[in-house]
Amino acid sequence: MSSVIIEIRAGAGGEEAALFANSLFKMYSRYAQHKGWKQKLLDSHPTDLGGLKYVAFELKDGDAASSLKYEGGVHRVQRIPETEKSGRIHTSTATVAVLPKPDDVDVKIRPDELKIDSFRASGPGGQYVNKKETAVRITHLPTGIVVSSQSERNQLQNKENAMTLLSAKILEEKERKKMQSLSSERRSQIGGAGREEKIRTYNFPQDRITDHRIKKSWYRIEKILDGDLDKIVATLHKKIG
Repeated sequence: MSSVIIEIRAGAGGEEAALFANSLFKMYSRYAQHKGWKQKLLDSHPTDLGGLKYVAFELKDGDAASSLKYEGGVHRVQRIPETEKSGRIHTSTATVAVLPKPDDVDVKIRPDELKIDSFRASGPGGQYVNKKETAVRITHLPTGIVVSSQSERNQLQNKENAMTLLSAKILEEKERKKMQSLSSERRSQIGGAGREEKIRTYNFPQDRITDHRIKKSWYRIEKILDGDLDKIVATLHKKIG
């Protein structure tokens, strides 16, 4: 599977966490541009100040799936927010999930397993940005997984985006259950890469990014956030893969 779906959610830290989530989205987007991968936005929920509460997007072509497979987990940022007058360093988090896009043979979804709702797309602050109900919410009844998409102005395209996201989440759930059935020793050998695991800290005052899994640091944060991820990706594959 060469395509991969990235989900980024703002975690602890309020608006600063949403701004950090947007920084991560831009970092992966620019890295994709450098690599020549195609990108498709599946869903996003922006905030008034330019942050993102949530964003999901697909990257395809090349080796997108294998390159970014170690990015899943909790990313932590330490910096002085622009809104912080006292100059105190603020710590916030964002969660990244890396979901390989399934092939048709990997996930079978029957129409009678779905509850599909339409609603009006909303923007920052909750105001409606479309008069028609073009946004789509899909509930997969057997698993209870709920996905939505409002990134397109066309309901059919939003439904297609939501189905792409749903199939990836169903596959992730199948893999999670498979992992649970393995022995604890086997699970520790494979490694979790769970969403709850803190994997990386972006320390702005020290201009340093540290990956806690391999205890390795890199400098020049701004350059890395501008998509210069090659060294980090290569080191992770060498140390973990």
